[in-house]
Amino acid sequence: MTRSTDPAAILADLIRCPSVTPAEGGALSVLENLLKPQGFSVQRPVFSEDGSPDIENLYARIGTSGPHLMFAGHTDVVPVGDEAAWSAGPFAAEIRDGMMYGRGAVDMKGGIACFAAAFARHVEDHGLPHGSVSFLITGDEEGPAVNGTVKLLDWAAQKGEAWDACLVGEPTNPGQLGDMVKIGRRGSVSGRVVVHGVQGHAAYPHLADNPVRSVIMLAEALMTPPFDEGSHDFQPSNLEVTSIDVGNTATNVIPARAEARFNIRFNDHWTAESVMAEIHNRLDQAAQDTRLRPGGREPVNFELIWADRPSHVFLTRDEDLVATLSGAVEAVTGRVPALSTSGGTSDARFIKDYCPVVEFGLVGQTMHMVDERVAVADLEGLTQIYQHFIAYWFTAKAAGA
Repeated sequence: MTRSTDPAAILADLIRCPSVTPAEGGALSVLENLLKPQGFSVQRPVFSEDGSPDIENLYARIGTSGPHLMFAGHTDVVPVGDEAAWSAGPFAAEIRDGMMYGRGAVDMKGGIACFAAAFARHVEDHGLPHGSVSFLITGDEEGPAVNGTVKLLDWAAQKGEAWDACLVGEPTNPGQLGDMVKIGRRGSVSGRVVVHGVQGHAAYPHLADNPVRSVIMLAEALMTPPFDEGSHDFQPSNLEVTSIDVGNTATNVIPARAEARFNIRFNDHWTAESVMAEIHNRLDQAAQDTRLRPGGREPVNFELIWADRPSHVFLTRDEDLVATLSGAVEAVTGRVPALSTSGGTSDARFIKDYCPVVEFGLVGQTMHMVDERVAVADLEGLTQIYQHFIAYWFTAKAAGA
């Protein structure tokens, strides 16, 4: 097995690059040095925006004609946390008892290594595909996602790039390889509710206006009643209040301000705009409730501040693409993967505006944890799945599917 066809060797090289967002850390150079000798054209654009770190990205393509299959992922990783708590160096790529340890092993340098190895094996076995394959790799998925995939897609599209399908290599399997293919994602909206009161002495509440009383009512209104009961393809929408902050260190002082932060993951009963309108309506109604505001006070004085860039719900309806990936998974593992829209967001939310997108990768049980690790056997298994997928997809396209 050559290094270009060995997913464990490729992954070890990638793990040894400390590419904690926003640092490139050498990971994109590893990919460039791997792909260029195979005939890929490689470009590494850097994108900038005020208030966000500059991010280096990679776009590589082989072939000049269609059909065009994109593989998308990210080489940036989350911080290691307490390095002393790791049983192996977080950037050492140590293999022990059949497991490779290292930050990014699962999320998601492992997926990138497997697809790169799968493509190289496909070329060894079958020659170049009758079409094109591209790698769209960002260094900003674990960060603010401002100067990464969203800008890389726009940059490539403006250069005339167009894709027929995309596979994202995020870790999708909850327990074992072959469990789950992601065919969509819930939408996500975050915001803050700021309640303004009047500071005063806790012993003289009639001279103050306690915003904590009000923020409790507003937070309750955000969470109940349920937004819906789910849909055919999605679980119920769910809003969580993630913090209530006052910034008050004194027990005998009524604060002047309280703030609640929240996030909602919503299904296809809603759009980002309609769920935001529903949240505003709930707050407006709750602001009229005076149960916790004694003394005939006016309605609650609050501000609703939305976070930038809501994520929109989407579902991939390309049945041929989904069936092709599911068939590849079953051919290798013997398992029929569940088709799921669960979990958080991914860069697929940007890609879906350019082409149909599906997600399949490694088992995600240790992602972002101390001692993040992947079974070496799973690296081989995923590489074989990707091999089958590449072959099946191009064969189906040649047959006119």
